[in-house]
Amino acid sequence: MEFSTAWYVLAMAFLLDLVAGDPEFLPHPIRWMGKAIAVAEPNFRKLPLKPVLSGALFALFLIFSAGGLTFFLLKAAQSIHPFLKTGLEMVLIYYCISINSLEKAAMEVYQPLMKKNLQAARKKLALIVGRDVEALSETGVARAAVETVAENLVDGVISPLLFAAIGGAPLAMAYKMINTLDSMVGYKNEAYRQFGKYSARIDDAANFIPARLSVPIISIAAQIISGNGFNAFKTAATEGSHHSSPNSGYSEAAFAGTIGIKLGGPNTYGGCLINKPYIGIRFKAPESLHIKKACDLMILSAFLWVAMLVISKIIV
Repeated sequence: MEFSTAWYVLAMAFLLDLVAGDPEFLPHPIRWMGKAIAVAEPNFRKLPLKPVLSGALFALFLIFSAGGLTFFLLKAAQSIHPFLKTGLEMVLIYYCISINSLEKAAMEVYQPLMKKNLQAARKKLALIVGRDVEALSETGVARAAVETVAENLVDGVISPLLFAAIGGAPLAMAYKMINTLDSMVGYKNEAYRQFGKYSARIDDAANFIPARLSVPIISIAAQIISGNGFNAFKTAATEGSHHSSPNSGYSEAAFAGTIGIKLGGPNTYGGCLINKPYIGIRFKAPESLHIKKACDLMILSAFLWVAMLVISKIIV
């Protein structure tokens, strides 16, 4: 059984997510990953090791378990019938993509914000961001929503599809475990500064190349949509590193350059003010309508990315 996946599996998984999204009533491997992390964490914390080492073992165990279990499931499906393996792999990769749910979540912030219902927009925003939202202005809500769309284009589309193209569903599932670990334990607070250190670093390493590959893709999409491809690329090249994350700034800067808005800046997390530099410093403050523009840019960028992967798989 090959590790890399066929082009049509990538294409069908992408289209399935675009159409179906993530229905609440269906079982979802990513939710299972979250439960596995919650169950495993206290057991690894009990190990007679320094927290940073037990945290590293914790992360590696879960990442290899996710990839290994997926590999053996596909192998079992292959032994029954090749079509079963293909269908299962398509579904598993589909579960790793989140373009539909990302757009839906962002638009659920956009709609009340356009109606000047700031409180409702804050409540919807709180479901998709880690920052404190209670005191955010309309500009703050719009900025947070656009940043989330830009960052999750990498986490929810570019990275999982790249890993699926390289190593099939096993590598894509291993990546989603990495991403889920980072979102659950990769915090720089007292509880996770040591234990979650390697979860955060592995996530940084996994997204390093995809984050930078996102820049030309977003720039091409920007050129198609608004003729701002050069601004997107220039802003990403000059300001992409102006972020506390080694990766998130590149897609955010490309979005900022495309739409012509200022992102980043100080935010409050758990009552603590974190000073972050602005990205797109020369541009204007974001408004509610820019959330919709960010979603359009995200969707076209995703289409261009999957098209590029499909073509490369066919050629190679």
